[in-house]
Amino acid sequence: MLLSLALWLQSLGPEFGFLRVFQYLTFRAVMAAMTALILGLVAGPYFIRRLTALKIGQPIRGYAMQTHLSKSGTPTMGGVLILFSIALSTILWFDLTNRFVWIVLVVTLGFGAIGWADDWRKVVHKNPEGMRSREKYFWQSLIGLLAAFYLVFSVSGTSNLRVIELFFQWVLSGFTVELPPQAGLMVPFFKEISYPLGVFGFVVMTYLVIVGASNAVNLTDGLDGLAIMPVVMVGSALGVFAYVTGSSVFSKYLLLPYIPGAGELLIFCAAMAGAGLAFLWFNTHPAQVFMGDVGALALGGALGTIAVIVRQEIVLAIMGGIFVVEALSVMLQVSWFKYTKKKYGEGRRLFQMAPLHHHFEKKGWKETQVVVRFWIITMLLCLVGLSTLKLR
Repeated sequence: MLLSLALWLQSLGPEFGFLRVFQYLTFRAVMAAMTALILGLVAGPYFIRRLTALKIGQPIRGYAMQTHLSKSGTPTMGGVLILFSIALSTILWFDLTNRFVWIVLVVTLGFGAIGWADDWRKVVHKNPEGMRSREKYFWQSLIGLLAAFYLVFSVSGTSNLRVIELFFQWVLSGFTVELPPQAGLMVPFFKEISYPLGVFGFVVMTYLVIVGASNAVNLTDGLDGLAIMPVVMVGSALGVFAYVTGSSVFSKYLLLPYIPGAGELLIFCAAMAGAGLAFLWFNTHPAQVFMGDVGALALGGALGTIAVIVRQEIVLAIMGGIFVVEALSVMLQVSWFKYTKKKYGEGRRLFQMAPLHHHFEKKGWKETQVVVRFWIITMLLCLVGLSTLKLR
């Protein structure tokens, strides 16, 4: 929005020439981060007071850690603050004609709406389980598939009209349209290894990345500050990939696919980092507010969507290794319990408790120890992911 205003003012006369700085992507990214950070810090106390007044407190499941029972009643749905800061800051500073930022915003707010409905049922209907899993996955799948079908044709399309044309060409051709090389699955640490996926392969992979990342972040969000800081670090690293991928010069030099318009995602990533740090101010132990599913599902969906656009799905799995391990710990725990119960008549556990952060709590780690150590691991994994820019 501000970019459009600056361009209009420049057209009025040379006295507004100083507004050329708004055309620099890096400047707008810094301002987006600052705007989101200030918005979050200023609006945070008001949001917390409103959540407290509305008695929107976090219910604690009966089988949860005993040390967490004291957190019952802590205001939740703080993810609304994060999404408010991200959306407003992004709209202020990004190029409104960029289709990639719009699709990320739509996915983020869509998953946020699912999380909001889930949280609302928990706090209003006093049901700690919230929305039924099947219902939640249905809406997640719907948004994920719609985003996937849009993105599969937007990689080579330069406008929304071109995306629609490519979609109809694919249908009329009997679903046999070939995708450009940049739509393949990029393998990190290798110069030119890219596996062609085809339309259906791209859609399936995109769906799994978006929905999987959303649920993985949601499962990680179990301790004060545990999920938000890795989101900030991974999102910031993806912003670097977006900047490089959207530059014809840098992408050619670093042997990455050139995706016109992808660089503008740096604005969204910067806003997400600023909003996340502002939320951490209130979410650090002992937390004054929890983000809830409205924040966790939305942020995970955003990370997955950005990773698909910049063609770094595998790198996302590396940098977000904490999210991956947390999700795997739950799947392994449930699968092993069901298998042993069927075979031996008694369910057995691989971990003392899942997700994995609770296992370490059971082992004697303090909550702050788990959180900070997971942050350190994420920082290391992000550095590994960023190293793929040059190590090929």
